[in-house]
Amino acid sequence: MTEIQGKVSEDFKSMLKDKIFPCVAAKAALVKDQLKIMTAGHMGCPKDDKAILEFIYDFLEGYRNSDKLFHSAVIIFPNTEIFNEDMYEKLFWSRLQALADADAKKYNYDIKVSPNPDSKNFSFSLGEEAFFIIGLHPASSRKARQFKYPAIVFNPHAQFEKLRENKQYIKIKNIVRKKDFVLSGSINPMLQDFGEASEVYQYTGRHYTNNWKCPFNSNHNKINNENNKSA
Repeated sequence: MTEIQGKVSEDFKSMLKDKIFPCVAAKAALVKDQLKIMTAGHMGCPKDDKAILEFIYDFLEGYRNSDKLFHSAVIIFPNTEIFNEDMYEKLFWSRLQALADADAKKYNYDIKVSPNPDSKNFSFSLGEEAFFIIGLHPASSRKARQFKYPAIVFNPHAQFEKLRENKQYIKIKNIVRKKDFVLSGSINPMLQDFGEASEVYQYTGRHYTNNWKCPFNSNHNKINNENNKSA
């Protein structure tokens, strides 16, 4: 890790350690040493996509071999200036689309969730593992999503189901929303529980209208079928 990468990583950890930061799950991942951080290049450039996927796959191996909760993987793009939410959103979805297309050459979509972003059962998938995604950047309208560099956080979706099974989910959810209200003066209007509406509206932290259409399109089945035909 270079000095710059180390500084970027410490900046992120410092944000989580701040007592006003509302996400207690992220704090727990840090305390338990289950937060993995990668520093990439420009968010709009595909040159690091292979390295990002390898990082995610390595993260998944550790996560799947652990019996503990609260694991997160973070990709930070310190070489990217973000001027507004629209700019971040375009780069965010272009990166996720590219990662998903590359992932589809090797893995299927997680069968426990839907690849359709309009579905109430949608979740983003890499390595056949569903993720709840959190976007962070300096121009976010939500204070809880403001970080000095653009970043994408990957949270294994199964963790939330385990929290529900353990009767911990509602307690944690209420703590986070209370802290977010104190920080921002309001609860994020995009927050929904899984199954109530597509979680895609929560990913970037932006306030969407009913007219917004998610640009993501899973090509997993298409790419897998093409690979099978050529095999």
